Amino acid sequence: MKTFWKIGVLAVSVGLILPASGLYAAVKAESKGATLFQQHCAACHAGGGNIIKPEFTLHKKDLDAHGVKTADAIVGKMRNPGPGMTRFDAKTIPDKDAKEIAEYILKTFK
Repeated sequence: MKTFWKIGVLAVSVGLILPASGLYAAVKAESKGATLFQQHCAACHAGGGNIIKPEFTLHKKDLDAHGVKTADAIVGKMRNPGPGMTRFDAKTIPDKDAKEIAEYILKTFK
């Protein structure tokens, strides 16, 4: 009987740990984009807004209105922004990090 109990406890433990590890990985990926956004973007785009040009927010309706609909388009704006925005080249924000920021923006500011 003790053996069955130990097997049952082991099965339940594995069943709880595996889904939690997948959840942690998802949160970790999102956290990197959030951290990078805070480091490089939040000074001007706090809460998805825009302190320089209020009509150019990071919210979906404004991004769509300006033809910015994908993560690649956001990275393009980071690399070659319009007047008033700091240019972030690949040396300042590597492509992988820029993509993390862009995906964070699309997921967060709806």
